[in-house]
Amino acid sequence: MRFHRFAGVLVFVAALIGLSAPAYALIDTAAEHAVLMDAATGQVLWQKDGDQPMPPASMSKLMTLDILFQYLKDGRVKPTDTFPVSEEAWRTGGSKMFVMVGHSVPVEDLIRGIIIQSGNDACVVVAEALGGTVQGFVKIMNERAKALGLQNSHFVNPNGLPDPPGQLMSAHDLAKVARDIIVNDSQYYHYFGERSFTWSGITQPNRNTVLEDFPGADGLKTGYTDAAGYGIVASAVKDGHRFILVLGGLRYPDLEKYPPAKKDWIAERRRGEEAARVLGVAFREFRSYKLFGPDSIVGHAPVWQGSSSSVPLKLAAPLAVTMQVESRAAMKVTLDYDGPVQAPVAANQPIGTLHVTAPEFPGVEVPVYAAQPVSGVGFFGRIVAGLHALLVGPPTVQ
Repeated sequence: MRFHRFAGVLVFVAALIGLSAPAYALIDTAAEHAVLMDAATGQVLWQKDGDQPMPPASMSKLMTLDILFQYLKDGRVKPTDTFPVSEEAWRTGGSKMFVMVGHSVPVEDLIRGIIIQSGNDACVVVAEALGGTVQGFVKIMNERAKALGLQNSHFVNPNGLPDPPGQLMSAHDLAKVARDIIVNDSQYYHYFGERSFTWSGITQPNRNTVLEDFPGADGLKTGYTDAAGYGIVASAVKDGHRFILVLGGLRYPDLEKYPPAKKDWIAERRRGEEAARVLGVAFREFRSYKLFGPDSIVGHAPVWQGSSSSVPLKLAAPLAVTMQVESRAAMKVTLDYDGPVQAPVAANQPIGTLHVTAPEFPGVEVPVYAAQPVSGVGFFGRIVAGLHALLVGPPTVQ
């Protein structure tokens, strides 16, 4: 027999006064692909073709950095270690750190060369050092993608160049990699906020102009190829709340009339301004709402043939959700489980699922567990329970 426990409906009547229909905030962008993620939970708040694979261009360098950070964390590599520069790395085209063939470069400088200068050559240096060859490192990248749960990504090189073809990531996958770096590699995250870096006597600015355009912005990476268009993975924090934003496929055909250097500068400014604009909407319209604390009982489930008629239910961790302010008024929290639960019940036994729903909100599902054990009754207790069920039916939710 299946019971659906309606655990609670959070309705804020005052928010509905005078509204014939809620005016939900709309986030829109000219980008072909986009994702807005809550960094604390990984919850996707809004997306536009966010799971569609796309050429990620230099944004895919986040995966190269993520792997390098893993090597640093486990002690296989130190920031002061040096990696040699091969001829292949030196010859790599596109944006460059300008490493010199035959020289060795400290790992910390390679990190800055990849993040700030978007050095394709620096990525090859790292790939050859960690993977033995570029293809060896690509194998590590695809293995790491599986470990991170990236469902729409495939890597063929460490830097996102269009040759060889086939490098693909979704905006959602890019946000996942960014979140992994922010949450699990926080000791290295400060590099993303640095504004410029000098190597080989050449000073280059960080192409991520959202660092200047939005207060609280501190990362992460931009990208561009003809196929990919202009893209950005940005993150910002305000009042202790952090969002991750990915925009891909921004295109500016009106800039073709400008010379390449000016065209790139204008496009970079527009890209940063668009990311800043969307982040501004996000921080204005979304709020985090705490629903349950660490020891909260979220409901009770009836128990069949147990020493107690019900068992209290809990979550594994505190629960907060982030949603649009307008959505909160119609938020619903419900419990769903198969019941009555057959005794004996063990502490922390999975019982069912807690659902959080609201308009213009993708929804959240969280497992619920028994907060305490419930032992089964003996032989005569089972007889009594059976007779009771025959006469009045099985236990129900009160």
